[in-house]
Amino acid sequence: MRKLILIVAAATALFAGAAPAVTLVDRIVAVVNKDVVTYSELNEAVGMAERQLRRQGTPAPERAVLERQMLERLILDKAQLQLARETGIRIDELQLDRAVERIAQSNNMTLADFRRALEGDGVAFDAWRNEVRQQMILTRLREREVENRVQVSDTEVDLFLEQLKNRPDEGAEYNLAHILVRVPEGASPERIRQARSRAEQAVAEVRSGAPFARVAAAYSDAPDALQGGALGWRNHERLPELFADALAKMKPGDISEPLRSPAGFHIVQLVERRGTDAQAPVVQTRLRHILIRTNEAVSEAEARRKLLDLRERIVSGGADFAELARANSDDGTAARGGELDWVYPGDTVPEFERAYQELKVAEVSQPVRTPFGYHLIQVLERRSSDLSPERKRLQARQALRERKADEAYQEWLRQLRDQTYVELRLDER
Repeated sequence: MRKLILIVAAATALFAGAAPAVTLVDRIVAVVNKDVVTYSELNEAVGMAERQLRRQGTPAPERAVLERQMLERLILDKAQLQLARETGIRIDELQLDRAVERIAQSNNMTLADFRRALEGDGVAFDAWRNEVRQQMILTRLREREVENRVQVSDTEVDLFLEQLKNRPDEGAEYNLAHILVRVPEGASPERIRQARSRAEQAVAEVRSGAPFARVAAAYSDAPDALQGGALGWRNHERLPELFADALAKMKPGDISEPLRSPAGFHIVQLVERRGTDAQAPVVQTRLRHILIRTNEAVSEAEARRKLLDLRERIVSGGADFAELARANSDDGTAARGGELDWVYPGDTVPEFERAYQELKVAEVSQPVRTPFGYHLIQVLERRSSDLSPERKRLQARQALRERKADEAYQEWLRQLRDQTYVELRLDER
């Protein structure tokens, strides 16, 4: 059950949970444009945050500190959801149902079992489902307002590749944790000084022995604060230059001094580092697949049953995979027997890649669930290959786009928060 909640934590946001055990006298704790945040919403957010921190083994900050952290998050979510609503972003019931089913599938559960598991952990299913909808809306908003506007020029790619040649850490990967102390746009020198002081205080606490995760939960304004600020493994190429320059001088366990960016002050912890040879050959895979899409007419169970039947005909009956793909696959590759071109790691969605990487040549997979539906996969051939110049440019462009999108999103959030009318009433007891 611990694993389950960690997997769905991003979808649950921070404020879905069971009803409070005691009856609260509700009141408004913040006005956000024409909307409000109530104390009951805040209490649920704090309760969810406390449960999440306990599961992670992270000591929770004081209640007052956590209340202010969660209130700021609720304010930012309200502002984004208002913008999404005003500009026509919607998630219909069918889209939501499919997303919920995918989450249950990723936990190897039926939807009914998943619901019972959630409720057994004190999370109300209907409230959780609504939070899934809201997170889907926020994702679409980010795609429209930020990611779809990010452009990478050929000149930027040329410069990026040239810089990589001269870096000793080319190909390195870092396991990172992060704290952000946000600075509003157009902040006064005094406001900037206060933010820097807060960041320096966070650094001092960590260096005095406080767990980084607890300090992140108490100080960080980043969305990952309640995950201990954990960013996970990042390729060197995807890191902001600000981080990459600092990390070049750090060893595992070190934390940086506060690093200034337009968004505020960042503190980076280097948890682990691993090196990879950027010039080493990579393994390409040639494969084919049969896709059955799920929709109103084809349920998840029906798609799986159909693919299991096709697999049995291939494995035990000697049926030709390509012929079955041409007759049954819903993918555009059906006309060529389901065959894909040579693929590199990272070319396909993670679920698909994990499945084919585990297969031997000529082996046929069990049904594999991806966002597109269910697949049967057969590996035809593997080969080692140096990256072509065109491939290197493509990877560089993708890395630059991801980096620019991350930076643009943080700046967009800051501007949205600064442009939002907010009236705080938390201290009005």
